Amino acid sequence: MATAILRSGIRSALRGGAPAARGCPATKRSFSSSSSAQEEAAEAAKWEKITYVGIAACTALASYNLSRGHPHHDEPPAYTYLHIRNKEFPWGPDGLFEAKDHH
Repeated sequence: MATAILRSGIRSALRGGAPAARGCPATKRSFSSSSSAQEEAAEAAKWEKITYVGIAACTALASYNLSRGHPHHDEPPAYTYLHIRNKEFPWGPDGLFEAKDHH
């Protein structure tokens, strides 16, 4: 970081001195090159409103999609070669995250 600042200062000195000496203000920074502070504030306020509308729209769409539900499928057949247990698990007959009804 320090070397980049040093290199930038050397390049600036070789090109013709400090930026203030060449006539370009070093402290003036703006969003665009030809707009006033009022136009920049209006543009920032516009994008802030657009952001809030986008957040509200995405929230409404997500709530609608989550409230519709989803189809439930039938249980697959209990094949004999699935869930072969040669040895009992320490936590019970099912897998650690399986919860089955034992009748």
